[in-house]
Amino acid sequence: MKTMLANEIATLLPRMRRFARAITYHREDADDLVQVAMERALDKSEQWIRGTRLDSWMFRIMKNAWIDEVRSRTRRDSLFVPEEAGEHVGDDSAQAQQQRMAIQQAVGRLSEEHRLVVGLVLVDGMAYKEAAEVLEIPIGTLTSRLARAREALQQLLSEKAST
Repeated sequence: MKTMLANEIATLLPRMRRFARAITYHREDADDLVQVAMERALDKSEQWIRGTRLDSWMFRIMKNAWIDEVRSRTRRDSLFVPEEAGEHVGDDSAQAQQQRMAIQQAVGRLSEEHRLVVGLVLVDGMAYKEAAEVLEIPIGTLTSRLARAREALQQLLSEKAST
């Protein structure tokens, strides 16, 4: 059972990594989060009910693992641009890289609940109903959080553009 479950989880890795990058804002934190989620899932494999959505179960594990991690950290007031963000300075893709960095920084300035909905719906493309199940909130709450997150992103990006 665990081997079959592990294989099914492995097919979710790209989506898990995208979600982790969206909510953690750091490549290393995202990789750690995916690893922790996989370990927890395999350790608690008896809790997954065959026939239910594995992706929703995994994303819920990831969300809870990230909440645990955030609560355990006492620092993290400011986020630093990853070293690899400077790799493309001076080439044709520098403007596109600057836009990506501005979006990443704006997403990083969102509240935790807004980053979670943005990560699931806008980055991963998950349906509202599924995302609401993963976050264990009503669908109306998800839609209002998503609307507020979009407004906040627009505000942050327009502030960035005017500076």
